[in-house]
Amino acid sequence: MRFAVHYIDFLPGDPAALAPTLSRTAVAAEQAGAEIFTLADHFFQMEGVGKAEDPFLEGYTSMGFLAGRTEKITLTMLVTGVTYRYPGLLAKIATTLDVLSGGRSMLGLGAAWYEREHTALGVPYPPLRDRFEMLEETLQICLQMWSDNDGPYRGKHYQLAETICQPQPIRRPPIVLGGSGEKKTLRMVAQYADVWHTNAPVPELPHKIEVLHRHCANVDRDPSEIRMHTGHFTDPFTDTDAYLKNAEACAALGFDLLNVGPLPGTPDPAGWVERFGEQIAPRLAEIG
Repeated sequence: MRFAVHYIDFLPGDPAALAPTLSRTAVAAEQAGAEIFTLADHFFQMEGVGKAEDPFLEGYTSMGFLAGRTEKITLTMLVTGVTYRYPGLLAKIATTLDVLSGGRSMLGLGAAWYEREHTALGVPYPPLRDRFEMLEETLQICLQMWSDNDGPYRGKHYQLAETICQPQPIRRPPIVLGGSGEKKTLRMVAQYADVWHTNAPVPELPHKIEVLHRHCANVDRDPSEIRMHTGHFTDPFTDTDAYLKNAEACAALGFDLLNVGPLPGTPDPAGWVERFGEQIAPRLAEIG
């Protein structure tokens, strides 16, 4: 079982300290053997984590910064809200990150949910049905821009006269779809995703996998082509054996990557990652 590090809490304090702390944490993740470093794509802190007024840095600017501070680790948003950027521009942004990082990017996408930041910043927040339609069109547009087809795209929500994207990515960014909705999200995972990320509780995972396999059968796709990631955002140091037992249950279901991270309020996130790399990662690597 491999692991990724999710950085979610830009600690309150001096703005000048935010960049060094973020950089140290990403470098610590790379040195600890993490495969991926992820950020949440938001503009306000999520209210389940802290206060909306807490510091929060824009994701793709932050990823560009980290591309210049790291060498091997893959960088991605977990996940980009489809409402925040027009899809043609998003494809260009993701391509730029891939080129500048030397082919180390992924494209994480979701239907968006944080209504408060939409309303506050003047970003349209369509009904959920529309957001899922926008998500599917965004996937189609990105894939077209990363192909030899520079022609138009005509959808219900987006119309592009041309889909030029030069330079092309060094490596076509793998597409990560986040969520566990059985009718729409898992259907799109089956059709478009290279990676499925879910935070569903472990007891729910067998059923979710069964639904995903049914969707794969409907689109004639081999489910083994879809890598499965799961979030595991609990304290690994309080009861390490229980933590690893949960990871073993995920591995037995076919998940090969665990997304972990400093818990909200951790005063030294880089130190947390270093400790995880020393105490937990070697035992995690033995699983599966």
